[in-house]
Amino acid sequence: MATTVRWFALPLALGLGLTASGCTGFAYISKTYVSQVPQVVTIGCNEPYEIYDNRQKRRVLVVSNALREVTGCDVGRLGAGRPPAETRAARFRTAARTYLDETVREDCTITGETVFSDLQTEFVYACDAPIEPRGTQVPRLPGRRLQR
Repeated sequence: MATTVRWFALPLALGLGLTASGCTGFAYISKTYVSQVPQVVTIGCNEPYEIYDNRQKRRVLVVSNALREVTGCDVGRLGAGRPPAETRAARFRTAARTYLDETVREDCTITGETVFSDLQTEFVYACDAPIEPRGTQVPRLPGRRLQR
């Protein structure tokens, strides 16, 4: 009986701890981007970022990987030997802007951002064009489809 209680106590404690610590970002990301197929945008010294685009809500989620966020990449004068944490906001914003440009939405502007973690930042964007109805075929980045 005591062994059974221990098996359930750890997952329960972890679950309650994550819930209490404000882990609502995961629930929001899951709900907002669950049906989105990621695309890959490359910036700087061939740094790939996964982009999840919710066109109906006009939001993009930029996702990096842990290795890049530890090792970094000197991107010209922007990086200049600085730690990755110092250039993170600029790199993520550049990835979002590059994605909008490459998907023929140069007229769209980034109006806000939410940092969920060191690996995930969401950008809100606004465009003059109307929001496409659900199911509309939209341009994809050529040759950059993420293989799963």
